[in-house]
Amino acid sequence: MSVTIKSLSYLHPDRETLFENLDFTIPKGGKVALVGNNGTGKSTLLQVIAGWLPPSAGQVILSEKAYYVPQHLGQYDHLSVAEALMVERKLNALRAILEGDAAAGNFADLEDDWEIGERVQAALLFWRLEHLDLWQRMKSLSGGEKTKVFLAGLLVHAPGVILLDEPSNHMDASSRDLLYDFIGKSKATILVVSHDKALLSPPDSTLELSAAGVELFGGNYDFYREQKESKLNALQSQLDEQAKMLKQAKQKARDMTAQRQKMEAKGKSLSKSHSLPRIVAGNLKRKAEQSTARLQGAHQEKVHDIADSLRQTRLQIRQSQALRINLKESGLHQGKVLVDARKIGFSYEKKNLWPPLSFQVRSGDRIRIEGENGSGKTTLLQLIMGRFQPAIGEIFKAEFSYLYLDQDYTLIDEQLSLFEQVQKYNTGNLEEHDLKSLLHYSQFSPEVWDRKCAGLSGGEKMKLTLCCLGISNNMPDMLILDEPTNNLDIQSLEVLTLAIKDYKGTLLVISHDRNFIEQIGISANIALDKISR
Repeated sequence: MSVTIKSLSYLHPDRETLFENLDFTIPKGGKVALVGNNGTGKSTLLQVIAGWLPPSAGQVILSEKAYYVPQHLGQYDHLSVAEALMVERKLNALRAILEGDAAAGNFADLEDDWEIGERVQAALLFWRLEHLDLWQRMKSLSGGEKTKVFLAGLLVHAPGVILLDEPSNHMDASSRDLLYDFIGKSKATILVVSHDKALLSPPDSTLELSAAGVELFGGNYDFYREQKESKLNALQSQLDEQAKMLKQAKQKARDMTAQRQKMEAKGKSLSKSHSLPRIVAGNLKRKAEQSTARLQGAHQEKVHDIADSLRQTRLQIRQSQALRINLKESGLHQGKVLVDARKIGFSYEKKNLWPPLSFQVRSGDRIRIEGENGSGKTTLLQLIMGRFQPAIGEIFKAEFSYLYLDQDYTLIDEQLSLFEQVQKYNTGNLEEHDLKSLLHYSQFSPEVWDRKCAGLSGGEKMKLTLCCLGISNNMPDMLILDEPTNNLDIQSLEVLTLAIKDYKGTLLVISHDRNFIEQIGISANIALDKISR
């Protein structure tokens, strides 16, 4: 086996358990997808396997060295490209030796790896990063370039175990194709966390991480979905049967109550007619009451047990089903010109991002802005929103409202509790119990309503955002989405896709997720041609 996990547990510093007693193995050369809802600990599990975090209990046994490609790459902005690749010590040693410094420490640092320079350059070339300076800071790179720097480390270090955490986030289409091809040809053992269905198809097994532990499915993501759908259908049948049993049990309890009342009336009638001795009538009445009470108690317990099973089954179905949140329609008439751009350009550090660009956005359009990493897609959104001004050309805007949904969901106030956040958007003055019902429907249990939004995962912030939009009476005329699918689990992605698919207003979106783009019904594209440097 290449990866063996035994009784593995991880507790947060506050002692809250994230996962416990996990057991699974991955054979040498196996390709496994790791799926599960946001917050279940997928990224943490990868970091524990990689040795970046210590487990609270249990063992990680690796037969080969592991290499971890992380997500949320902003925390590495202070590093140089060489430091992110973990080659700065060897490169410095090699440079010193070639410059004539024959100190023993330099040879020790180099570890006889005389080809490190060529290997690094070949890796950067493969991932189309040959323009990078090894000593420039990561903060100067685009999101896709940062990811590809860590992916380049796979070719530099040639690990036997590869741990990928949302590796296609931020990457443009051509870079994603490189990644798919690399994974398809790799002989290494691979464990990948992703919402990108193109990345979830090659794996031969799927691991689902949940509060209950891990469950192995012996097939790729499509097979996993089929199995989950079968389970959902079985749960629905179980729910129908339990509802039928509960109805029957309640009816039997009502019949018993009616029967008891009839017997009591008969006893009173016999007592009044003096047809039975008083002592005999009293004993019969007492026995009847005791027998009826026992039967009623047994039936009440049965009703309670069936009702409890029914609640548990409904909870399992709610957790398995994709949440559906309906967004209200915009009041603008179809076809109104909202944005008219005429030969606009924008410069960054005295360099033009794209050739002069002309386009219109009309009410009801569903437009994708596409281009390579670093081509200025987010900058164009800022121009459309009026936050930046073009360096050349003109851009005319009509009066319209918009909501900018970035990948960090910054419209969520992290200092507010979940309930305070939805209250902030309660422009329709819904009653408190209605707000709580909507929170519950949006898959937020009462236990978390008073927690700060700062502790929410990306998927939870997305669902809370859609919940707020559903509550608000002021639906924006335009939704502007900047890589909205990054950092979402698959279930959260399905929620977002359904909501955007049904939205009737104007849509502007940046996304490299092909499946998402196909699902939401894009009607036009604005293509940015990156000017060669």
